[in-house]
Amino acid sequence: MKIKCLIVDDEYLALDLLEGYIKKTPFLQLVGRCPSAIDALAIMEDQTIDLLFLDIQMSELNGIELSRTLIHGPKVIFTTAFEEYALEGFKVSALDYLLKPINYEEFLTAAHKAKQWFERQSAPMPPSPDEAFIFVKSEYKIKKIPLDQLLYVEGLKDYVKIFMADQSSPIMSLISMKAIEEKLPSHQFLRVHRSFIVNMNQVHTVERSRIVFGTIYIPVSEKYKAPFQDFITRRFLS
Repeated sequence: MKIKCLIVDDEYLALDLLEGYIKKTPFLQLVGRCPSAIDALAIMEDQTIDLLFLDIQMSELNGIELSRTLIHGPKVIFTTAFEEYALEGFKVSALDYLLKPINYEEFLTAAHKAKQWFERQSAPMPPSPDEAFIFVKSEYKIKKIPLDQLLYVEGLKDYVKIFMADQSSPIMSLISMKAIEEKLPSHQFLRVHRSFIVNMNQVHTVERSRIVFGTIYIPVSEKYKAPFQDFITRRFLS
């Protein structure tokens, strides 16, 4: 993932320095730079910002004051020439505090701290007990579907076929793809095609934009490719 950053500092040399540091850090993306907290508020109204590199001592609205307004906004790394602000910075849950002049090693350490924080937030949550299974109607019976055994769901015109790891034949149920998709935990099950939902915990092989289950090949369509690739990328070791 790329962390979208905004630099806020009333010193143009500091803006230039931090811009250079962000541009050479692969997991950071510079969205903008501005010389005041007021300008930063305007940018955050229009664009999604994940991380602020925020100076503290600025006119009109200082960095501490701005950070207090960001209840559900971006995370903050403070940048300042004044060491006495460190305690105030951590009181507003800043990820880190960089004391000017800032070298790249110090910047990168703080950036990695931010990266780890965002990775923890995006990590899939383990299913709660009420997410471990679902029930469906099939052949005038109600059948329990353990989610760890569910391989994939195929949608047909008026019903779905549920393929299980421990059963040779699929379970047929007169429900829509939308209805079953809403019941399946999204951190584990992905819609990869108009006609297929896949249990990503059961995916072992991907070949040329197709998921391989034995002799079955499930296509990943263009419409659903981005979230599928993001799921793989977040867990990819190179």
